Amino acid sequence: MPDESYVQLEGPWTHRSVHAGGTRFHIVEAGEGPLVLLLHGFPQFWWTWRHQLRSLAAAGYRAVAVDLRGYGGSDKPPRGYDLPTLAGDATGLIRALGETGAIVVGHDWGGLLAWTMAVTDPKSVHRLVAVSAPHPVRLRGALRTDPFGQLKASGYAFGFQLPFLPERRLTRHEGAMVGRLLDDWSRPGWPDADTARVYREAFGIPAVAHCALEYHRWFGRSQLRPDGMRYARAMRTEVEAPTLHLHGALDTCVLPRTAQGSGRYVAAPYRWRLMEGAGHFPHEETPETFDAELLVWLADPEPDR
Repeated sequence: MPDESYVQLEGPWTHRSVHAGGTRFHIVEAGEGPLVLLLHGFPQFWWTWRHQLRSLAAAGYRAVAVDLRGYGGSDKPPRGYDLPTLAGDATGLIRALGETGAIVVGHDWGGLLAWTMAVTDPKSVHRLVAVSAPHPVRLRGALRTDPFGQLKASGYAFGFQLPFLPERRLTRHEGAMVGRLLDDWSRPGWPDADTARVYREAFGIPAVAHCALEYHRWFGRSQLRPDGMRYARAMRTEVEAPTLHLHGALDTCVLPRTAQGSGRYVAAPYRWRLMEGAGHFPHEETPETFDAELLVWLADPEPDR
C-alpha cells in the first residue's frame, strides 16, 4: 500500500508543505512571477497539472499545484469537504503563499471550488479558469432538469452516497475502478497504462478514497438541506473576475450543455471555449492546445467576452 511519499514525483518543480487554516497542504511549485493556483479534480491529485507547471513557469508565472484536502500528501481530516470550507482552504493557501490573490485554475471539483472562491472571497481571485466545471448553480439545475443527460452522466456519484462500499470499490484490484473512470470520461486513447497506474496507486494512500468520496456526499446530500440551499443562494452572486471556461467536446462526465450558459453568472469578461478532440481532462489529453488557450488568454490585458 503506497503512503504519502508516493506523490513526491520528480520533475522541474519543488515539493513542500504549507499550513493554512490549521490544515497542512502538500504543494508543488515552479517558476516565478504572478501566482497561478492549480486545483485538481477527481480522481486525481496535483500531478494532473504536470504539463501546466512547465508551461506556466516558462511563460513567467509562479505555478503552484496543490493536493486538495483529503488527497495525496495533504491532511485528511474527518470533516470539511463542503465547497465553502474547501474554498476557505484555497484562499487561506493563497495568503500562506504570501499573496492576497491569484489566478485560479480549477478542473472538475477544483473548478467548482474556484467558482466558489470567486463568490465567497472575490479579492482572492484575480482571474478564474474553470476546466470541465460548470457554474455550481448550472450543475444543480442540470441534475434536476436533464434526467437523461447530466443526471444519467452523474449516475456514478449516486453510488458514492452509500457508506463503506464505494471506498472498497475504488481501491480494490489496485484501483481498477479509478482507471475505468479515467478511461470512460476521456477521449479514445487516453490515458496510457503508465498514467492510469499513477492515479490508481495514489488512491491506495490510506484515507484518500474516503475523503474523495466525501466531496460527492456533501454535494449530493446537501441539495435539499439548509446548508446546500444557503450555498446555492450565495452562488447566484455574479463573479467579478475575468473568466475563461474550457470544456472538452467529448466529455461524458460533465456534459458540455451543462457547462454552457455559465456565463450568465459572470459580470466580468467571459470566454467560452469548447475543445474538440478532448474529453473530461483536456489539460492532460490535449495539453498543447489547452496551454495555448490558457496562455493567450492570460497575456490579454482585457480579455474579450
